[in-house]
Amino acid sequence: MKHGASVQVLVLATLMGACGLCGSVAQAAEDGFKPIFNGKDLTGWNGNPKLWSVRDGAITGQTTAENPTKGNTFIIWTNGTVSDFELRCSFKLVPGDSQGFANSGIQYRSKVLNPANWVVGGYQGDMEAGPSYTGILYEEAMTRGIMAQRGEKVVFSEEGKREVTGSVGKASEIEAAIKKGDWNEYVIIAKGNHLQHFVNGKQTIDVTDDCTSKRSKSGVLALQLHAGSPMMAQFKDIRVKELK
Repeated sequence: MKHGASVQVLVLATLMGACGLCGSVAQAAEDGFKPIFNGKDLTGWNGNPKLWSVRDGAITGQTTAENPTKGNTFIIWTNGTVSDFELRCSFKLVPGDSQGFANSGIQYRSKVLNPANWVVGGYQGDMEAGPSYTGILYEEAMTRGIMAQRGEKVVFSEEGKREVTGSVGKASEIEAAIKKGDWNEYVIIAKGNHLQHFVNGKQTIDVTDDCTSKRSKSGVLALQLHAGSPMMAQFKDIRVKELK
């Protein structure tokens, strides 16, 4: 074998080995995660059947001018609750008219407030088609509203006082990494009173919730379909890992 050919073989073997290593690392990163959506139907989920379906392998919530929702509504995971966990999924928001409105969210450690209308309240990993809210921590249907804006590190005291204690990144850089009208990756990590959100690999918020009268340590998981102009919200590859 010529020297040049042997170098080529060595390089090829090295690349193959590297690819195998990358696969092993990727697999290790997913160890312990369990899918909570089968990609085919809404088994294990409960929402308004007029608004929620499975389309192209994704849980799909859609409103139209002819079929709106009067208030925010949710599809709720029925096979368990979450406490200390990491959730990973892909999401896409598509406005349904020229107004460009599309807003949704991932509820976690939440409460079902009105089962008949699929109304849920509590911590929300927010998302929108606009420039400001994707990745923030919002408290849906409760008293605290926006708990952390993008880029903020926040502590809530025992008395409920909100204090910005640092930064996890620039809001403009987080926004620049979000793909409008396309699939994006959302990660939520909740352990004890510590909550973190990530979008497309960038940390968006970091919250320590020491307010025992308002914080939640466990509850339901749900996906939001927001009231307002027509829109579509899609979620796929939803998997959860219990943290210990």
